[in-house]
Amino acid sequence: MKSSGSMASPAEEVGTALGRHMTVEFYECNSAVLADAGRLREIFVDAAKRSGATVIDAYFHEFKPQGVSGVVVISESHFAVHAWPEHDYAAVDLFTCGDGVNFDVAIREIAAGIGSAQWIVSSMMHRGIVGTNGVERLVPVTEGPAARYHLSWKSRFNATGARGLSAAIDIYECSGALWDQPERYPEFVRRLAGQLGSEPVCEMRFDPPSPKCFSFEQPLRDGRFAGRVDIARRAAYFDLILFGYFEPREAAEFLIGELGGRYYRLMPQIRQ
Repeated sequence: MKSSGSMASPAEEVGTALGRHMTVEFYECNSAVLADAGRLREIFVDAAKRSGATVIDAYFHEFKPQGVSGVVVISESHFAVHAWPEHDYAAVDLFTCGDGVNFDVAIREIAAGIGSAQWIVSSMMHRGIVGTNGVERLVPVTEGPAARYHLSWKSRFNATGARGLSAAIDIYECSGALWDQPERYPEFVRRLAGQLGSEPVCEMRFDPPSPKCFSFEQPLRDGRFAGRVDIARRAAYFDLILFGYFEPREAAEFLIGELGGRYYRLMPQIRQ
């Protein structure tokens, strides 16, 4: 058994979610399998791979006298299970970012592996709803069209007929070879523009620099890239807009790699 919902029209799509979180109850399972941490690990790793996930690692712990808890870490997030052999029952969490993991395949593979006679999708949530002020403080449960969320910026961009996309990208604890050297920024930004399928259209403009910071602006063929580098704080604050689509996370990862940052914050915005 599994729950399903109707598809929403583009007008009903209401935002972008960072991930999907499904909880599944598996009943009337094979108790011998539920008591075997090694077997459960094999089942869940295999289910993750068959569903399209990229497995990073897995850890399963066998309790005494019985019971197993385990997690499969995937590049998209994780699969987790808590098993009660005495009740022939397993509680499973499937959490992924993006839409490349097929939950239906994962459920079928898990059910077959643990010998479940019945399973129920008890909840389907969208986690991390990105609004205009960052991540909103709500966890909508999928119940009808109004609760449908895009799981990629590209999907939302296409569905809404957007004109462009902008992103504020802040890089912290920079330590790379070029982050505090303004003379190297024109070439660095040219590489970024190439990654985005664009190009600079004139020379980069700098505000008068100081020992503590410098600011710049670079017009692009179809947008603009600007930034302020705070040398004292080892931080860089960038604003990027393109009239067309680009992957905001890819742009942020390019920037953190070039500047040798330790972490970044990303605030994308669809432009209608």
